[in-house]
Amino acid sequence: MSGRDWDLEVRSKKSARYAIAAAVLLVVAHTTVAILLRVSPTGVYFRTADQVAMAGIGFLLAGVALLLTRPRVRVGKSGVAVRNIFSERLIEWDLVRGLSFPDGAMWARVDIPDDEFIPVMAIQSNDRDHAVAAVRTFRSLEAKYSVGPND
Repeated sequence: MSGRDWDLEVRSKKSARYAIAAAVLLVVAHTTVAILLRVSPTGVYFRTADQVAMAGIGFLLAGVALLLTRPRVRVGKSGVAVRNIFSERLIEWDLVRGLSFPDGAMWARVDIPDDEFIPVMAIQSNDRDHAVAAVRTFRSLEAKYSVGPND
C-alpha cells in the first residue's frame, strides 16, 4: 500500500524527541572526548586511530538511539501495520480483536486471537493527548473496517 492508502499513521512524539536529543548528546560527548584524548596528560599515548574510534563509537551509539524513532502504526482498509524497533507486521482486520492500553502499560497493544497481542510502541503513554487521540481514531477505523463474526 502506498502512503495515501492509510487512514491513520501515528508515531510517538516525545520518544522521538528524546531519542534525537540522546543521539546528539552521544555524538557531541564522544567527539569531545576524542578531541581531548591527546590534549590531557594521562600517561597513555593515544593515537589518531584511538580518536577516530572514540568518535565512531559515539556515532554507533547515536544510531542505536535513533532506532527509537522507528515505531509507527498505520491503519487502513487492508489492516493494521505495526512497525516497532526491529520488525514490521501487517495484521489483517479478521485477526484484530481490538486495541487495548492496560493500566500501567508504556504503550498500546493490538489484541489478536488466542489472548495474544502485538505491542504498538508508536502509541505511548507519555504522549498523553496524542495517544488518546490515536486510540480514539484507531477504534473508529476499527469499527469501520473490522470484520464481525457474522460478516
